[in-house]
Amino acid sequence: MDQETAQILFHEGATMVCLDVPEGTEFGFDYSSWTAGPLFKGVKMIPPGIHFVYYSARNKQADEVGPRTGTFINFEQKSVVVRKWNPIAEELTEDGISADDVQRIQDNLKDLDRFLGPYPYEGYKKWVSLSNFITPELLDKLQPQSKRICSVTDFVSEVSNTQSRKLRKTSGSTKTSEDQDETNVSKEKDLQDNKEENAEPTSLKDAESRLPYMKVREESKIQFSKIPKQKYPPGCSPAEMTKYSIDSSYALESILCSNYKENESKILGEIQFAFICFLIGQVLDAFEQWKNLVHVMCTSEEALQNHASLFLNFISVIHYHIQETPEDFFVDILSANNFLTSTLQEFFSNLENMSSDSDLKKRGLKFRDYLTQKFKWDFTSEPDDYAPTVVDLE
Repeated sequence: MDQETAQILFHEGATMVCLDVPEGTEFGFDYSSWTAGPLFKGVKMIPPGIHFVYYSARNKQADEVGPRTGTFINFEQKSVVVRKWNPIAEELTEDGISADDVQRIQDNLKDLDRFLGPYPYEGYKKWVSLSNFITPELLDKLQPQSKRICSVTDFVSEVSNTQSRKLRKTSGSTKTSEDQDETNVSKEKDLQDNKEENAEPTSLKDAESRLPYMKVREESKIQFSKIPKQKYPPGCSPAEMTKYSIDSSYALESILCSNYKENESKILGEIQFAFICFLIGQVLDAFEQWKNLVHVMCTSEEALQNHASLFLNFISVIHYHIQETPEDFFVDILSANNFLTSTLQEFFSNLENMSSDSDLKKRGLKFRDYLTQKFKWDFTSEPDDYAPTVVDLE
């Protein structure tokens, strides 16, 4: 960066202090990542705003890198954010850091300066283009309760039937002869159940039934907006049912009304959030959410007239996302079908059907021409889903 920018960030930028990070840990900030050295204690000269911080523990003996964990942090001007490495959980945490600790570090920040790496400013413009619709309020809505975004799903198993039987208690302090008989029967049943569970499974279904029931830990779930399963309004006519089964405008309006009624552009922030969580955070579920939201936007024909500003900004968002991915990234391995080209084809077709020669239509078709020229993507051939079906009457 130039000297003027460096001076501004040195005095006005934020600082993140990371204590006790093991040497060899992979540490990343936005679009750049490094391997932590023995003297690493954080990052300085951070432009104020929202950033994505992530890391992966390294097993030195096996030379293996663990799952990636990250979090979005809103850095305020001149702020100092302190995190400490938890060697058991292998993550950066606020636990055990008091307000006095933060103040003491802030007062002695000059002594830490030589241990702090400068923010990678050469990638800052790219980061802004990928995150400019993400707001602090949106982060509060989307981030997990734990504030940690992990590339590996955090599952927890429920107590098995055997364990629950061990916890069974008989009520009452006095037992009658009938109670004793029931207890003996229960013990015999438990012994029989244990024998059956320890026996070799007789089939795949039998083996699967013995597996513990796993569910995602609630505090680790990303709170994505739910895509309506019913694409048409309740009580609509058959004609409307057919229309909205193709046109996703009702689904889009439902998402906006349920989640972003006050500011519709926040759905673009969720699209960016999901893209970052996948591209940098390596979360597969985030990629699925990104695809679902992009598909809803691209197949909403009726909504183009009512939300022109939203779709103008959507074009910019999807443009930068395409810039950051390989040409064949969206190709389905099984069908060899490019999700993005087929979805954008519907979007461009909807734009062409607009009656008015609006700025949205001009910009959208210009974007189509750009993609055709750069990636040689074909938006003229009809998708297989819409091709006529030939029926042999004989």
